[in-house]
Amino acid sequence: MKLHSNTVQGVIDALDEIFHHQAYADKVIERIFRAHPKWGARDRAFVAETIYEMVRWWRLIGELSPSDNLYHLFGTYWIWRGKELPEWKEFAKLDPKKVFQKLRTITDRATLSSIPDWLDELGKASLGDKWPMELAALNDQADVVLRVNTLKISRHDLANKLNEEGIITYQPRDYPDALVLKERQNVFRSAAFKEGLFEVQDASSQLVARALNVEPGMRVVDACAGAGGKSLHLAALMENKGRILAMDVLDYKLKNTKLRARRAGVSIIETRVIENTKTIKRLKNSADRLLLDAPCSGLGVLRRNPDTKWKISLEEIERVKGIQQDILQQYSSILRPGGQMVYATCSILPEENEIQVQQFLASEAGKNFHLLRDKKVLAHESGYDGFYLATLERSDEGGSNT
Repeated sequence: MKLHSNTVQGVIDALDEIFHHQAYADKVIERIFRAHPKWGARDRAFVAETIYEMVRWWRLIGELSPSDNLYHLFGTYWIWRGKELPEWKEFAKLDPKKVFQKLRTITDRATLSSIPDWLDELGKASLGDKWPMELAALNDQADVVLRVNTLKISRHDLANKLNEEGIITYQPRDYPDALVLKERQNVFRSAAFKEGLFEVQDASSQLVARALNVEPGMRVVDACAGAGGKSLHLAALMENKGRILAMDVLDYKLKNTKLRARRAGVSIIETRVIENTKTIKRLKNSADRLLLDAPCSGLGVLRRNPDTKWKISLEEIERVKGIQQDILQQYSSILRPGGQMVYATCSILPEENEIQVQQFLASEAGKNFHLLRDKKVLAHESGYDGFYLATLERSDEGGSNT
């Protein structure tokens, strides 16, 4: 593959923002694409995929590179991937033989897998013998998975429609609303997307709304809605009948929810900003179903957000754990007696998942709840993102969680 100076420079600029200015990779890529409107699909694919791959393997690339110069790091990555560098002055000091000689001397798993030492230790302590397999899976590139908007089209008909646009998909087992792309491509420019026939949503994430067991006509609260992906799925499962209150502390995310709902033909979603604890207290005993898709470390979705492993820390995980338990303690009061609640995270750590649920059930706020079922999804077992979801039911007042 021939390298072009303007796209390589785009990669260099992005890496500078991500690692030297703590920017998020997806936002950086969006800005770079806006700044280079003349780049074609092939250029955009090269830039995006190279950025994500270099971020994913940043530690290993740094060990193999002769310096922390960004061009040296790019050139080292290119050599490591078995490709030939052009004779540019920026790459003059790079010697492929030295790169591979250095690679043969590295033996520790954290460096070879390109993760921080603390994360390797935490993963081993949390997952035991499963950690090496999970780590390998989290370093794979994630599939592009679509969620069919069943309010407008069936999965079979959407697959045929996408096929006509040159987008080839297959239907994974056990995920009734999912289509997986056979080859990565920009689906956001497709006519089917503009018509609101699908959303991009990983298969594991699609399990969450289904775990709530919603029915048409119910009152549902999505209390950590973000940009509304799971609210939209809930609306489809409810056949656009009933009411969904999508809530978040960030107003701009809820504005995105409104735009997506309009495109999807969803009319039952109302958005509300969580301004303070009074917002939650006003909703006490009001919901038939409650979704708590809690903030988390994001360690289950490193395949699609590899920069997370360079931005997260043990201290941050401890902070997030406090937020998770606080959400369980406060927001659970929204659920009416007899209703069901799902607590979900995109983390693979027990301390963010089943241990949080156990702590909640043992508390005063959780005394009238009991666990119906939970599911731990690991990337190496499922082929999709790491996730956790627990379905809890609130019994009548005076009931037991045992």
